[in-house]
Amino acid sequence: MTLEDTPGPSGAPGTPGTSGGEASPPPGTGDGYLERRALRRGSAGWLLLTGLGVGYVVSGDYSGWNIGLAKGGFGGLAVATALMGLMYACLVFALAELSAILPAAGGGYGFARRALGTWGGFLTGTAVLVEYVLAPAAISLFIGDHVESLGLFGLESAWPVHLACFVVFVGIHLWGVGEALRFSLVVTAVAVVALLVFAAGALGGFRVDRLNDIPVDAGAFGAGSWLPYGLLGIWAAFPFGMWFFLGVEGVPLAAEEAKDPVRSLPRALALSMGVLAVLAVVTLLAATGARGAAAVQDAGNPLVVALEGEGGPTALSRFVNYAGLAGLVASFFSLVYAGSRQLFALSRAGYLPRFLSLTSRRKAPYPGLLVLGATGFALAAGSGDGARMLNVAVFGATVSYALMALSHIVLRRREPGLERPYRTPGGAVTSSVALVLALAALVATFLVDAVAAGLALGVYAVATAYFALYSRHRLVASAPEEEFAALAAAEAELGRGRTERPA
Repeated sequence: MTLEDTPGPSGAPGTPGTSGGEASPPPGTGDGYLERRALRRGSAGWLLLTGLGVGYVVSGDYSGWNIGLAKGGFGGLAVATALMGLMYACLVFALAELSAILPAAGGGYGFARRALGTWGGFLTGTAVLVEYVLAPAAISLFIGDHVESLGLFGLESAWPVHLACFVVFVGIHLWGVGEALRFSLVVTAVAVVALLVFAAGALGGFRVDRLNDIPVDAGAFGAGSWLPYGLLGIWAAFPFGMWFFLGVEGVPLAAEEAKDPVRSLPRALALSMGVLAVLAVVTLLAATGARGAAAVQDAGNPLVVALEGEGGPTALSRFVNYAGLAGLVASFFSLVYAGSRQLFALSRAGYLPRFLSLTSRRKAPYPGLLVLGATGFALAAGSGDGARMLNVAVFGATVSYALMALSHIVLRRREPGLERPYRTPGGAVTSSVALVLALAALVATFLVDAVAAGLALGVYAVATAYFALYSRHRLVASAPEEEFAALAAAEAELGRGRTERPA
């Protein structure tokens, strides 16, 4: 029997009873269930939330984006970045409205649960979880490679660094959310300042002719000096244009730990997006124009390559090299936070095993953090292919973006009278733009790495079977996302009853 079929106190399926009760919870979810699964409220104001939003993404400015030059050239990557920036801006505006309506730890999953039902919520939450489990594992590999290349600690193998990342940084998260987010803010600020210092140094050697020095593929449709791989190169560069913004959508996952989430979440989302847009423009222009698109397109550390030129390491390039490590740490740390909160929310509502949402005396979801850390380290140690894991994460992200944008559209049409403390500029038109671009980006993931997209689909198939056969029959009615959905269904039913009642 599903949650929707569970009779409430009045006998109505899945709706509150006349006495104000709620749907009967599954076995094992009686008194104290939510008390044992409570996060620390009021721990993060708009500044910490903004730092979290930028921290999710900042490592993407240091490396990864440059591979888009090999797919579309400077012109193709620039157009792709602009279109993906537009997608994220539209999505952020939609999420700002949704997070003010439903300020719960589920984030995008909670929005989709309200708009698209249990299946929509599960599919969205699974896509988000794929992103936030795979991305930290991949970044731990990059941190290990970075430490090894810098010759730190005399390490000749990177696996101890991978292990240290999960042990140390998961430990900080277990300490408490306030301490964790303050740490994230400091490391993120260092990484952002270093990017601005890099841009100031690199722009001194900027030359326009270096932007389009990749040889033209004469056989590509629409090919030219600015689009050496033709128009299709723009589409193939979509996933790499996303690297400048990937993860910012995770800010609403902090809703239950935020101060005044109705106001602070929309503000933090807008500020994060503004900072990331500025960093994307200056990084792309400065790095490519300082050394040339051909020189940085395959570089593992494109900012350092852009600064060193033919003369070898400089004081500035060494500084940026170490700062790149700070950027990787900031994103790793923030993504672990996001993954643990998504795992917490899905578990608390019964979509995943319920023990994963238990919280400690410091209100940290410790089973979820420990499982996430162990899974991430196992993936890093077992795979060793950070680029492929990130491509799987990007696939999950694009699926979640499409479903979150669709959720905004559905709620705007289905519940126009819903109280909206913040309203998305442009309404459903804005989220429709995000939906179309997200679907285009989803298809582009197959152009970049069809194997990664196939792996992601395999994970989805296993998760879907688990939900269909097991967890959808054991959802927890008292979880915030389920309560919101049940109340909405009850209000709709009452509204239909009034309409159908004879005069």
